[in-house]
Amino acid sequence: MHDMLIRKMTEADLDEVCVIEQETFSEPWSKDDFCKALRDINNGYLVAEVRDEIIGYCGYWGIAGEGNIYNMAVKKEYRRQCIGFYLLEHLIKEAVKGGISSFTLEVRSSNEAAIRLYERLGFQATAIRKDFYTKPKEDAVIMWLGPIQ
Repeated sequence: MHDMLIRKMTEADLDEVCVIEQETFSEPWSKDDFCKALRDINNGYLVAEVRDEIIGYCGYWGIAGEGNIYNMAVKKEYRRQCIGFYLLEHLIKEAVKGGISSFTLEVRSSNEAAIRLYERLGFQATAIRKDFYTKPKEDAVIMWLGPIQ
């Protein structure tokens, strides 16, 4: 998408981010959850914007050189346009510059589109976490990327 801007998330973005979060997840993060995440210097959060509209976001929590990717969502009407791929690719490059050398995430085992996206970025499924998700109850696939030099 040629007119898409990927930039750091700010607190001013959170109303729009929370709308996407609530549309996407059965147990969405609150605005306060995002505020706390943004204030921690070890974390990195990005948004994708088209014509002043937030259309997607992703973020990680950085702990001892490891990035735990917690949030990744694209607005329904913008899905299947590689936005998630570009967002995560950008996030990983930024994180590596900041000293993160490996990444992990959990994804619902039924979310084949997300699993394929993560595999395209080099993530590999390494384990299953039984009944990790609720609403509905479902296993998580644990995926890893790294170490990145």
